[in-house]
Amino acid sequence: MKTAIAYTRVSTAQQGKSGLGLEAQQSALARFAEAEGYHLIEKFEEIETGNGADALDRRPQLAAALKAARQHKAPIIVAKLDRLSRDVHFISGLMSHRTPFIVAELGADADPFMLHLYAALAEKERSMISRRTKDALAAKKAQGVKLGGLNAKGIENRDAAAARAVELRPIFEELAGLSARKIAAALNERKIATPNGGPWHAVTVIRVQKRLPQ
Repeated sequence: MKTAIAYTRVSTAQQGKSGLGLEAQQSALARFAEAEGYHLIEKFEEIETGNGADALDRRPQLAAALKAARQHKAPIIVAKLDRLSRDVHFISGLMSHRTPFIVAELGADADPFMLHLYAALAEKERSMISRRTKDALAAKKAQGVKLGGLNAKGIENRDAAAARAVELRPIFEELAGLSARKIAAALNERKIATPNGGPWHAVTVIRVQKRLPQ
């Protein structure tokens, strides 16, 4: 059986304490490893933002994962590309270590060029969304429209909620076919907190399902 190093990350201490995101990533990596014939010989978990040019200096667990990967001559597997970083330059820097990275959601065959491409496209998309949002707010303000809750903070909270929902996608896919009430019960049994850190209810499940991209 092939060996690999597992790496999971969330950005905030609240997510780390609640298990939000981490358990979803761990489940995704376990399923991927079983399907692709990998044995996860070491697992590294980090609670730290992925932003900034000095991100690697602030992420000792990723540095440790790189070291372990070199020692074992094994790849590092992450659930999603943004668990490494949302910055294309940072991704490029990681590739310079010549340690193979595998992104579970992209499949085992995605080579370094493809990872660069996906990172660049994701970064461009985020930039365009941010620009469109700012332009829309500026246009409404120029027209004298009272924005009310549609402000920068509201948009930030909305986007953060959507991001947290996406982190739960692997578990929601695993529980697909169950009713919202049964999904809520399963999530509570696994001690997975809601995006707000509380227990799950059917209405909470439905709200998160609506936030997940189709």
